[in-house]
Amino acid sequence: MGCRRCTLEGLVVNPAFWSGRRVLVTGHTGFKGAWLCLWLTQLGANVSGLSKEPEGEPNLWTLLGLADVQHNVGDVRDVSTIEDVLAREQPEIVFHLAAQSLVRRSYRQPIETFSTNVMGVVALLDAISRANSVRASVVVTSDKCYQNLEQNRGYRETDRMGGRDPYSASKGAAEIAAASMRHSFFAPYASDGHPCRIATARAGNVIGCGDWSEDRLIPDIVRGCLRVDRSVLIRSPNSIRPWQHVLEPLRGYLMLAEQLAGGEAGADDGWNFGPDRNDERPVIDVADAIVGALGKGDIEILQDQPDLHEAELLRLDSTKAQKIGWSTILDFAQTIKMTADWYADWMNGAPPVELCGEQIDSYMKMCGEKS
Repeated sequence: MGCRRCTLEGLVVNPAFWSGRRVLVTGHTGFKGAWLCLWLTQLGANVSGLSKEPEGEPNLWTLLGLADVQHNVGDVRDVSTIEDVLAREQPEIVFHLAAQSLVRRSYRQPIETFSTNVMGVVALLDAISRANSVRASVVVTSDKCYQNLEQNRGYRETDRMGGRDPYSASKGAAEIAAASMRHSFFAPYASDGHPCRIATARAGNVIGCGDWSEDRLIPDIVRGCLRVDRSVLIRSPNSIRPWQHVLEPLRGYLMLAEQLAGGEAGADDGWNFGPDRNDERPVIDVADAIVGALGKGDIEILQDQPDLHEAELLRLDSTKAQKIGWSTILDFAQTIKMTADWYADWMNGAPPVELCGEQIDSYMKMCGEKS
């Protein structure tokens, strides 16, 4: 598998930093959370999670069967629950991934969306401000946190927060809430503030292996291919999205946490971890690629749909991430191949934990070769 040419140094995650490190992942039963937990365990970290039970069957968390991860079930909006987990697990690093992550569901459940995505951040950081063990926290939001003007250039970290649909607005509000908590209760901004360093991270449309979420392109395609009639139903075929493999932003989160824990100046801020401009594609290109790789499925464009607003064009400028040595490794073709191969192997009976572990090992090797 080829790699994108890159002259940056330090593209790799530091295994020595994570070995034996106590880490808490909220939203660990979700798609990205499950991948992050597996990666952390492979790095030798002592991992715990806080989340609701996983949704749907199948789901990646259940399939991976990560017995080494301490599985705590609870509401991330409940401060007392978070305090109990922090006291029991004593994490040094906290990754906050718990969220209501679906745009179309946010129209059906706006109160739940705002409550989870905004108050979940506030509750976590409030609890961390009284937890002696925590030294760094990465709060994951979304590229949709920006006020989207459908402009051609990528959004930079200094651009205005916003959002028209409830999901996007909740992510913009989460960024504002995180910044307020950081400056009000944490050093060096607040007098006698808690020493934990807080950063937020924004990624593009993440795709990859083991995602079965509702209203997401790759899971919808795979489900369609597995149906008897093999009909793959997609909407908004011409919408351009910044597609990236799930391991790309997760590496950014890990590298950012290392910077925060090391006390690097300026790390406690907002960060974009988006794909290369050349890897942006319309929805139809992704559907064609996955169907072609799986060798089955007939694409149909949904015509009669609810009139719900979704952004047509959204790009991230990730130049700032180069300051911590992060850059994308996988191009669009590699991302699609890794994703399609995983689902094909899974359908043929290969153990998911082995498939994911092999992809992590391969990806880390690629990063090392280019660093």
